[in-house]
This record gives sequence, C-alpha cells and structure tokens, in this order.
Amino acid sequence: MSPHRSGPAPAIPRGLWRRPTAFLALGLGAGFSPYAPGTAGTVVGVAVYLVLASLAPGLRVAAVALLFVLGIGLCARAARILGVHDHPAIVWDEIVGFLVTMLPAPGGWPWIGAGFVLFRLFDIFKPWPIRWLDRNVPGGLGIMIDDLAAGICAGAVLWVLARFVFA
Repeated sequence: MSPHRSGPAPAIPRGLWRRPTAFLALGLGAGFSPYAPGTAGTVVGVAVYLVLASLAPGLRVAAVALLFVLGIGLCARAARILGVHDHPAIVWDEIVGFLVTMLPAPGGWPWIGAGFVLFRLFDIFKPWPIRWLDRNVPGGLGIMIDDLAAGICAGAVLWVLARFVFA
C-alpha cells in the first residue's frame, strides 16, 4: 500500500458499497462522486451536523470524538481494501473534520456555509502543520488526523469571526 498517491487513484472495486465498513468510510456513498469526493463528503458532514446540532454541547463533543475514533478503524480498513493509504473516495475524515469545524461555531446557515468553505480550504491547501500530519502519520490515524487539524484551524477562524468580528 503506497503511503501517498501520485497520479490517478486506483479504481474502486465493484460492489464495494455492499461492505458496511467501506460504505461508511466512503461517506454513505459520497466518496463515489467522480468530481470532488472530499467536497461531497463534506456535504454529508453538513447533514450529520444538522442532526447533531440539537444535542447539548458536551454531548456533541462526545459524539464527534466517538466518530473520530471510529473513523481511525473505518479508514484503515477501507485503505487496505482499496490498496491506497488515503484514497480520494475515503471521506469519513472530511465528515468528521467538518463536524470539528462546527463545534465552536454559532448555529445558522451563514455559519454552516462559512464553516464549509473554511474547512475545505484548510483541507485542500493543507498549511503547516496539516500538511506535515498528512505526510507523516500512517494508517487510519494518518487519514483522520490531517482533517482533524483542518477542522480545528477552520473552527478557530469561525470562533474568532463569531467572537470578535460579528459579535
């Protein structure tokens, strides 16, 4: 299994969606998107956020932490099945990363939109330390950790905007 891709990603095996672990890691099918699967996965993250938004803040943090830990195993297994460390179709990490982004954010669609854009920017451009984590942490944790860091960075920007700019 190659730690990093170069060139096009390997094809997704037929019938992969029938494997529950892979189906979850591929964002309930969002990872099958031929265009911008990470963005499609983040859209699923918005739907999950809308479900979790009604929880008390402590429960929301616990749910996101549980989804992160679960994602380590899911993503590791999907990577083994696909034969690539972080295949673009694996989008569970984007789902959880977006949820992390939204933890400090106020509710409402403008904040969801801002969180979506900020998370995608941090995830795509991977400024330090996100890029370092992406390149140096192996396995399922490696797949998850850079999106956790992107979510923390995007969430910090949202928090500053909510607290000091749009207070």
